[in-house]
Amino acid sequence: MTPPIALAPMAGITDRPFRDLVRSFGVGLTVSEMVASQEMVQAKPGVRERAELSADVENTAVQLAGREAHWMAEAARQVADRGARVIDINMGCPAKKVTNGYSGSALLKTPDHALSLIEAVVAAVDIPVTLKTRLGWDEDSLNAASVARRAEEAGIKMVTIHGRTRCQFYKGSADWAAIRAIKDAVDIPVLANGDITGTGAAHQALDQSGADGVMIGRGAQGKPWLLAEIAHDLWQTPKPDVPEGKQLLEMVSEHYQAMLSFYGIDLGTRVARKHLGWYMDAAGTGHVLRRAVLTERDPDQVLVLLEAALSEQTDEVAA
Repeated sequence: MTPPIALAPMAGITDRPFRDLVRSFGVGLTVSEMVASQEMVQAKPGVRERAELSADVENTAVQLAGREAHWMAEAARQVADRGARVIDINMGCPAKKVTNGYSGSALLKTPDHALSLIEAVVAAVDIPVTLKTRLGWDEDSLNAASVARRAEEAGIKMVTIHGRTRCQFYKGSADWAAIRAIKDAVDIPVLANGDITGTGAAHQALDQSGADGVMIGRGAQGKPWLLAEIAHDLWQTPKPDVPEGKQLLEMVSEHYQAMLSFYGIDLGTRVARKHLGWYMDAAGTGHVLRRAVLTERDPDQVLVLLEAALSEQTDEVAA
């Protein structure tokens, strides 16, 4: 993976429009939202859309989650047949609705069962399979190193480690130094993940963990160019043209319209709100104008309001 930087899978955020936008600035890898394997195979509404990522496009991956080898393998075959270049196995999601179903980071509590899922997916496809997980279930069971070592033996080609346990969720700070134990345990590439919000944090994460690269999640919200900026600073890739002024308005407007096209106007309007909010927060938009944008339902009017919002209008001017 060149450069060694990836966009993390984030539920409700890393849909196709956002991944396409991040990729346009330059990135090593983008990963889809987590896709529930059984639900995808059974074609439940909305699940296939989450896996839709122009799978034949270079440097893309589909992340699968599940607790049964049969469904994981069948889902892997389906996305591979649709042109996916990489399949990522989710063993890191801390959400209760996932772990209560014995998926995501709950698999860290049953490493033998987790290995059976990994083996099933690797055997089902001819494309690279990667793994994303955490340090362990809790501080008393930091078993990511042994899990990663066994995963490598089973055929996993890369592992990403979020520097927290499942029980930490997103509290406290990511422990990048703890990732070094995983790096020392395997020969495959390791990516460090968690709290990497800029070049300085990426450099520290690499230095403390010894990892081969980084995965960026929440830091890219409202800054789709961030990965390309970090890649330029650390690995001398081409410097991205960070949009400002009119260019920023054009980028945000195009992203908004891409979401409407992808989801349809009703759902797209709702999905877009969080992204528009992040863009306006970065621009310093006043809260009155911000609220007007996020509550407006007419797409044409939203675009009109965005022009003022991204010009850093204050509440007084907006009023």
